[in-house]
Amino acid sequence: MQEILQKYIPERTVAPILLLLQTYKVALKIVNKRVTKHGDYRQHESGQHQITVNASLNKYRFLITLVHEIAHLLAFKKYGHTIKPHGIEWKMTFQQLMLPFINPAVFPNKLLPLIAKHFKNPTASSDTDAVLSIALKEFDFNNNETYIFQIPIGSTFRIHNGKVFKKGNKRIKRYECTEINSGRVYLFQPNASIELL
Repeated sequence: MQEILQKYIPERTVAPILLLLQTYKVALKIVNKRVTKHGDYRQHESGQHQITVNASLNKYRFLITLVHEIAHLLAFKKYGHTIKPHGIEWKMTFQQLMLPFINPAVFPNKLLPLIAKHFKNPTASSDTDAVLSIALKEFDFNNNETYIFQIPIGSTFRIHNGKVFKKGNKRIKRYECTEINSGRVYLFQPNASIELL
């Protein structure tokens, strides 16, 4: 497992992450890219804990995702399964688990202030923090993506499921975009990955 982790997370985090996985008997599955999520946690009927994480993530996002999922396991273990999946108990657990990693030996200096700010009140997905998400994407293996915030208002674009939209005005944090076929308006995060048409 150590050799596998070394491929996916920063070197200084391998030993503490390996200890967590071994202590809680977690089966880690590294899977092909899923569009809708970076990772997930589940406990099987047998009691076995399983975490899956997308293989396509860069090492910083992989670490954050893996710790996010371990936080689910520990929060459920400590507080019971009636808590909200991304409620206060999970947030506190996630913060405590991430705190030792928020330092320059793990993350590049340009990411540290963004990560520190995010972990004051972590969200269900690092993608909902558009500034952090865009900064993390700079470290992706294939970083030739186009994002909604980069294209002019009125541009037409396609998303991962093939639907085509026209970009509208920004509403506080997100952009109003009209689906061409239905005329329905959807809100998009500025860091949504798109294909400009």
